Amino acid sequence: MSSNPLAAYFRRPSIYVNLPSQGQFYMPPLNANPQEVPIFPMTAIDEITYKTPDALFNGEATADVIKSCIPAIQDPWSMPVIDLTSALVGIRIASFGHEMIISTQCPACKEVADYGIDLREVLASVGVPDYSEPLSAGDLKIYFRPLNYREMNNNSRINFEEQRLTRSIESDPDLEDDAKMNKLAEAFRKVSIFTIETLAKNIDRIEIADTQTVTDHQFILEYLHSCDRDVYNEIKAHVVEQRSKTELKPLDIKCDACGHEYQQPYTLDMANFFE
Repeated sequence: MSSNPLAAYFRRPSIYVNLPSQGQFYMPPLNANPQEVPIFPMTAIDEITYKTPDALFNGEATADVIKSCIPAIQDPWSMPVIDLTSALVGIRIASFGHEMIISTQCPACKEVADYGIDLREVLASVGVPDYSEPLSAGDLKIYFRPLNYREMNNNSRINFEEQRLTRSIESDPDLEDDAKMNKLAEAFRKVSIFTIETLAKNIDRIEIADTQTVTDHQFILEYLHSCDRDVYNEIKAHVVEQRSKTELKPLDIKCDACGHEYQQPYTLDMANFFE
């Protein structure tokens, strides 16, 4: 087949982004320098994909758009979630420019107004977790890793279903109080088990007195079920701290109407982030 004479007019990288993971935890490895990952603007097909509700809910839309716009990431499902924010903000900048309008309400005067934010500053504010240092617990050295996108997406779907089940139990008028309490207790027990399983996925390995290394997920999960509560809470706090480093910082807003200064929490709303 002859080459397309229009190939010179195909999309090209619009921005280069540093990934918080520094290219670690990818399988297969990145096809680029993690310090300068090229990001292409979205295609028309990418936009249509992101407007498909089912694909957005099950994570397929996000994975497909990342694969299209960041070809260096060969398998988006395996990407560490600490890179997700940088990847999506980078795609938004490459496709629509660095300015984004958000709507917020002043807590003082209740005035609702639109404000422009510079996504380049948002991108620069994303922190870099350090997974090289272990957490010591007696003779144990516990090493961590970030969840990948598939694990995070599965967790989000399970958590959504558990929340929906809890709400349906609480609002069921046909359930007697005792039956409702029993069902809620069972639902909360499942949530607790789910939380421990998620925590176990954040552990890469556990070294025992520098003589043995445990990587088996079931062994690590059993340890979390049986360890001292203080140790468990310390492990949980460590995971939360590492995860928080890549969370978006609140935006500093000054109300145009009354001059009140306040902070507006900012999260990526996947339903309208690329509009």
